[in-house]
Amino acid sequence: MQIQVKRDNEYVPDIAKLVKKTKMTEYEILFEFVFDNQEVRDLFTYIPGQFVQLSIFGIGEAPFSISSTPTRKGVLQLGVRNTGDLTAAMHKLEIGDKVGIRGPYGNGFPINKLKGHNLLFVAGGIGLVPLRSVINYVADRRDDFGKVTILYGSRNPEERVFVDELEKTWSKIPDFEVLQTVDQGNDTWEGNVGVVTTLFKKCLVDSKESMALICGPPVMYKFVVRDLLNLGFARDEIFLSLERRMKCGIGKCAHCQVGHKLTCMDGPVFTYFEAERLQESI
Repeated sequence: MQIQVKRDNEYVPDIAKLVKKTKMTEYEILFEFVFDNQEVRDLFTYIPGQFVQLSIFGIGEAPFSISSTPTRKGVLQLGVRNTGDLTAAMHKLEIGDKVGIRGPYGNGFPINKLKGHNLLFVAGGIGLVPLRSVINYVADRRDDFGKVTILYGSRNPEERVFVDELEKTWSKIPDFEVLQTVDQGNDTWEGNVGVVTTLFKKCLVDSKESMALICGPPVMYKFVVRDLLNLGFARDEIFLSLERRMKCGIGKCAHCQVGHKLTCMDGPVFTYFEAERLQESI
């Protein structure tokens, strides 16, 4: 789905202003942007799971998954880890600073197909960033979906993102179940310790009535998918967000090619049925 504002040049970004920064961990910040152009602000929409290209002038451009939900108009939220030159520059942005944004791009989660089903979210680390978009969409359209189960794993308690939403918002919504785990606990952690798949035995999920959405580090996918298949999930009812290195966002440079697919165009969301047929996809 493309923004419905006419452009003479697809490579020219729209200008947006930073209006809020929320520090989530030592390395992750949630950024909130508002477009300068009122027409762009009014028409900008997206599907949960899509991404945008963000540019910092004089530094460069990079793709980021959208973490806000299209049900809440007016702002665009991006959860960003400080990992390189551009993300380091982002973390130094101050309120009122301007950036460039192109998009949205890519293939998001199939919201219409998910309607009427129970949903199982399995997130690892900052894989919760794009899944948050879907979770809040479901929360805002509660009558369209069944029971929601969120399984979230992190390396340690300090590296968890969106802790307030996990513990104070989503867990309070009727028919929402939130379970967390960490690879290594600390003196104050009273929750589960172990990889995210250890949470499967702590929840009741009917695979015949459910669909699964996954996002996290690549090593996680193999084991999560294995357990989902063992629980009876069909290959076309497991949705993966495959975040690969992308450059242009519009299928011109082929930096994100996986097998015969371009992640920026055909993904980043694929069913497992599609992904297992792509060389080196997971």
